[in-house]
Amino acid sequence: MKIVLADDDNIIREGLRMIISSQPDFEIAGVGCNGAEAVELCRQNKADIAMLDIRMPVMDGISAAEIMLKEELCKPLLLTTFDEQELICRALKAGVSGYILKNTPTEGIFSALRTVYSGGTVFQQDILSYIRDAAIKCYGKSAVFSLLTDRELEVVKLIAEGYSNAEISERLFLSNGTVRNYISVILEKTGLEHRTQIAVRYLKGD
Repeated sequence: MKIVLADDDNIIREGLRMIISSQPDFEIAGVGCNGAEAVELCRQNKADIAMLDIRMPVMDGISAAEIMLKEELCKPLLLTTFDEQELICRALKAGVSGYILKNTPTEGIFSALRTVYSGGTVFQQDILSYIRDAAIKCYGKSAVFSLLTDRELEVVKLIAEGYSNAEISERLFLSNGTVRNYISVILEKTGLEHRTQIAVRYLKGD
């Protein structure tokens, strides 16, 4: 897989380059120090994944991710810390493929990249509760679905209407595995425990 890196901290940037380059299935397609450079690198190199610092000069990682998703350039994976709640809210709404902490162990970075490449979404367990706290801060406790992307909301609506995973797959032209992944992400973002709770909360309108 071809990966673009962008971080304004030279030490982090070069460290990630060395770590990722150590794996035979990873190829560094370009390295930048801001979001604008990352977007251009993805356009030029047809990258599969862009690993982006969430906070950078010129253009931050979220703005870059929004462009990448709109132009279908690649799958953005954001590097974050525990002090960026409002930015995380923006990132969740944009629909990026995942978030990993900057102090993630090497094997965790490899696993996250492979998960995103295969179509999955990465939310580290130790950041999930923080993300939900950020959601409450930004949108209020009642807005349980506020952080979902348009596609995730489509899945929620069909669940509430009583469709099975197979039926959702057929209606949205998705594989069963992709539908299961969407539901897992929805549960993670909302803090709900199962699809019945998804349906109830959606139908209650709160």
